[in-house]
Amino acid sequence: MFDRATLTEVASLLREAARTEILPRFRRLGADGIRAKNGPFDLVTDADEIAERRIAAALEARFPGCLIVGEEGCAADPSLLPRLAGAPLAFILDPVDGTANFVAGVPLFGVMAAAVRHGEIVAGWIHDPFVDDTAIAAAGQGAWLEDAAGARTTLRVAPARPLEQMKASISFRYLPEPLRQRVACRMPRFGAHFEYHCAAHAYRVVTAGHAHVLLFNRTMPWDHAAGWLLHRESGGYAARFDGSPYSVLETTGGLIAAPDRETWEAVRATMLDP
Repeated sequence: MFDRATLTEVASLLREAARTEILPRFRRLGADGIRAKNGPFDLVTDADEIAERRIAAALEARFPGCLIVGEEGCAADPSLLPRLAGAPLAFILDPVDGTANFVAGVPLFGVMAAAVRHGEIVAGWIHDPFVDDTAIAAAGQGAWLEDAAGARTTLRVAPARPLEQMKASISFRYLPEPLRQRVACRMPRFGAHFEYHCAAHAYRVVTAGHAHVLLFNRTMPWDHAAGWLLHRESGGYAARFDGSPYSVLETTGGLIAAPDRETWEAVRATMLDP
């Protein structure tokens, strides 16, 4: 179902939603176009909701009968998320990943989508509305960056290095104490650290080989499904904190992404062990 032509077709749907619904609202939202969901740092905008509806409608027209599991849709109907396990075909959507950046007028956010069959991720897309290219991965087909003209560049994670020579993004916002303090204190063990407040661009940077390690505690599928597949198909190794495989059906348990399993083990021990 997801050959190269179909993968490009879905990327075009994301590009069109970004062009028509997201970018025209960037730095143009009034106060009534921004709302808090579960607290002052968890925001949603008109752009999130309208773009999700547009992408969902386009996918439903192209893939009749598919299940749509969007971040904003699940906020309204939490029963959607458990249906991923049995759906023959589902699409997980994050129309504006990096909403806080979007609200602040920072041009660092992405449009994310992943295709899932019976709980298994089979394709993923992360679109950059400003550069107008899309990172694409399909299970068993690799990962690549594709621009609006169709030119493709293969994605490959950076080779492993000692921790003090690696660049990492450590998201400790949702970590429980005392783990949060432990992780925060150990961040200087990496050579460099970055935090975009945007999983879409964190995954794009790592899968393109410009950084090495990602660590997250909360694993909502719209934040990680596409990026996890991109990372795997670009040669990386990722697993939950306990070493079990990542699953779109789990929203807790953390996630570490590294260049390979040996590096993953070193990162886990360094950052999490007492």
